[in-house]
Amino acid sequence: MSLEWIRLRKDQWHAMMEHVLSCLPQEACGLLGGEDGRVLSVRPVKNTSRNPYRFRMDPDAQIKAMFEIEEEGHQIVAIYHSHPVGHEVPSEIDINEAAYPDAAYLIWYPSGGKWNCRAYVMLAEGSEEIPIVLYE
Repeated sequence: MSLEWIRLRKDQWHAMMEHVLSCLPQEACGLLGGEDGRVLSVRPVKNTSRNPYRFRMDPDAQIKAMFEIEEEGHQIVAIYHSHPVGHEVPSEIDINEAAYPDAAYLIWYPSGGKWNCRAYVMLAEGSEEIPIVLYE
């Protein structure tokens, strides 16, 4: 299954952005639970790498978030992280370490004095951008 889009409520968008800002200057990371590309929960996860160029989810926090998503009857629809000093596209590390082929990867990045986010699916030949649909 390959996602065609990610659908987020504006409050979920803002929750991720707040998490991204709270983690600066390191990368932020987390999981998005839902179904069929529709996000139903935002689960911030601690980044243990303490590095502005990569993330490593805290294993205990990641497992807890995964169980919570599963207990709600949902699946991981996306993994989000930030590129505080990077670009809006997946890095080589992002592509090589993508371990969830059914999930989208959301990348937060600074541009023009504000934070933006783009979504991608990881394919054997690289990454492909998919739209993010925001609603109330």
